[in-house]
Amino acid sequence: MPSITTYYGISGPVPFVDVDVAGDNLLFIDPHAIRISGGPEPYVRDAATCMDTFFSEVTNCVLRGDDDAYRHGLKLLQRFQEPWETRHGMAAVGFRGHGGAESVGTLIWQTLLGDVEALVRIGALCQIEQLPMFVEGIDRDITSDITTRIIYGPLMQFTAEMLDTFPQFTAGLHRAESFERQVWDHHARRWTTVHGRLPIAHGRPLLLVPRGWSRRNLLMSARRYYGTTVLSFVQFEQAVLTSDGRRLKTPKAVLRKRPDLKPVRQTNIFQTLHAFDDKQDLIAAFEQFVDERLNDTTEDNTAA
Repeated sequence: MPSITTYYGISGPVPFVDVDVAGDNLLFIDPHAIRISGGPEPYVRDAATCMDTFFSEVTNCVLRGDDDAYRHGLKLLQRFQEPWETRHGMAAVGFRGHGGAESVGTLIWQTLLGDVEALVRIGALCQIEQLPMFVEGIDRDITSDITTRIIYGPLMQFTAEMLDTFPQFTAGLHRAESFERQVWDHHARRWTTVHGRLPIAHGRPLLLVPRGWSRRNLLMSARRYYGTTVLSFVQFEQAVLTSDGRRLKTPKAVLRKRPDLKPVRQTNIFQTLHAFDDKQDLIAAFEQFVDERLNDTTEDNTAA
């Protein structure tokens, strides 16, 4: 199937992810990758603002704790219609595969009020990219869909710039049309609708994604957090100090088999809270670990 550049006859490097226009690609928009991508401006700044204000609005509803706040928080999370225009993700395991936007939003809200509420209240869980580390059922596919919907406004604006930059999008039989889409208004902190022009590819609107914003695996996944930072914390805390001053640590392969360190996300929650009691921020340590190793991985590729 043709990529965007092949379909439109665009040559040379392009500032957007060159996906197959005919179907889903095994790429996922990664909120942390957006945050540290370095550009393009103003889109990366606007996308980060959308992500932060949305998640802040939701978690503030948890912290307020009254019925009106609970209704508002749940309603905010139930507005994630599947954003198929990017051609990212896998439709079979996206919103359709999880019972729709309402079910996904309800799952996240119930977890925020249950298993991870303590993380919200101490300020540990404060960014959208941290959700898959702690919420069962939220992985790269759902994270990508949620993030896309929250940053849909900046993506539409980026696509509009690309339409002006590359005349091939509307040359010959190619065309762009105006669409009304739901976007997050980070000023008013509410969902709203706007009109914007999108190119048409294979009879369907196409939303362009800046390079560096999508990957095959999330930078901040549950298993990566568990296998690096969480198990390292357990190793250090439970190490035995020998008479000659050495620390004997249990191998991670052994720790992975222990019943008290399963399942992964429940262990992540418990050990993260336990570490905070000891004045250690495992989430910040993990983020530093991820950022330091980003340059050792290839863009839009594997970073398990």
